[in-house]
Amino acid sequence: MVRTRFAPSPTGYMHIGNLRTALYAYLIAKKSDGKFLLRIEDTDQKRTVDDSVEVIYSSLALAGIEYDEGPDKDGGFGPYIQSERRNIYKKHIEELISSGKAFRCFCTKEELEKEREDFSKKYPAKPFRDKCRDLSAAEIDENLSSGKPFIVRQRIPETGTTTFNDMVFGSITVENNTLDEQVLMKADGLPTYNFANVIDDHLMEITHVVRGYEYLSSAHKYNLLYESFGWDIPQYIHLPHILREDGKKLSKREGDASFQDLLDLGYLPSAIINYIAMLGWNPGTEEEFFTMHDLISKFTPERINKSNAIFSMAKLTWLNNLHIKAMDFEAFHKKASDHYTAELKEMLDTKKISKLIMERLETFNQIPEKTDFFIEVPYIDPALYDNKKMKSDPVSAKIMLDKMIPYIEKVETWNNETVFAAFQELISAEGCKAGTVLWPARIALSGKQSTPGGASEIAYIIGKNETLKRIRDAIKHLS
Repeated sequence: MVRTRFAPSPTGYMHIGNLRTALYAYLIAKKSDGKFLLRIEDTDQKRTVDDSVEVIYSSLALAGIEYDEGPDKDGGFGPYIQSERRNIYKKHIEELISSGKAFRCFCTKEELEKEREDFSKKYPAKPFRDKCRDLSAAEIDENLSSGKPFIVRQRIPETGTTTFNDMVFGSITVENNTLDEQVLMKADGLPTYNFANVIDDHLMEITHVVRGYEYLSSAHKYNLLYESFGWDIPQYIHLPHILREDGKKLSKREGDASFQDLLDLGYLPSAIINYIAMLGWNPGTEEEFFTMHDLISKFTPERINKSNAIFSMAKLTWLNNLHIKAMDFEAFHKKASDHYTAELKEMLDTKKISKLIMERLETFNQIPEKTDFFIEVPYIDPALYDNKKMKSDPVSAKIMLDKMIPYIEKVETWNNETVFAAFQELISAEGCKAGTVLWPARIALSGKQSTPGGASEIAYIIGKNETLKRIRDAIKHLS
């Protein structure tokens, strides 16, 4: 059975790269009717943020990524939180030390820095080799007996090569003597990511490991650990970086949006997931709109690109509009209602407003600015009536607004169609372009040159009396 995992550190937010990793791992598992696991990698206690595990849970739920096993869903492979697996790591680190595949380093931080500096001067082209790798059994026993603290390093072979195969980047071979001897266990008894992820992935029977490109250079050392234990090596899928449009890596510190930030900006989870799926992957067709169901059926890791992906807010916004259009109207109205003011809800039928803006909305956060004129139209600058294309200026606008009143007054059944028909009647009677009438009508009713609907649609929503009032007010301002 295909088993994948998402193993985030609880740092307080879900950044875009992490969410893409989770999504791809989820899609690979679901397409094969496999299992997708959530594992919390909290061995770096300094980076752990309070309540951040809850952020991970809520982010995955909002994204529609449901894990089959995790801290709150024991599938028989737990615990699923690394800080609760200390005894498991201790057992395996002792096994590595006994077999000579790892060694204890008793040096202090200051001693290590000096040793590393001296080594680099003597062997500038070689990775650092800790002198403790050559301690005798007697020296090790003496240090242990005296209670001297230590870390544990992986012992890398000085000869030979290690080949690593990745589903995206292919086969990569390195000389073992170019690999550094990474720390596996810290002095506090907690494992590093580099050790714990290998132990956990094997014991949890992970078949496909999905992670970022930054771990590609460490994969050979992971493979040596697998070989040290005599374990099968999983399939690796390393993902290219996600870059900003200026070519820099996405970074929360640089102000780039996290998943929650994008939600707060009014983007739909489905649109975010759709867009993130395409940051480094494509289906091999021109298709760009995908639901989660579509992605499960069409996603294949073989279509992941080696090139870095560019994050474009404009493209995400375009996709968000498509996902808004695809929503069930009642679901859209319910979500839109959260953005309507209490005054707007009290004054007007907001379902009419929802129907008007649904097709035109890019993000839900645009709703206040797109609907504020329904409540009140402030003073209108006469310059707004200037529009050469519409054959409109303040003088002609006042004339048309004056002539418009009797046509509006005689409308009995008030709806978009009847109001539009009244405008059309005036256009025919004047023998002018439609814009010469409709442009000043839009400005008078909204005070804006751009609105989510035309003049007749606005008039229908605000009602006959308010429509006539706004037209008369506009005439006064133009006098």
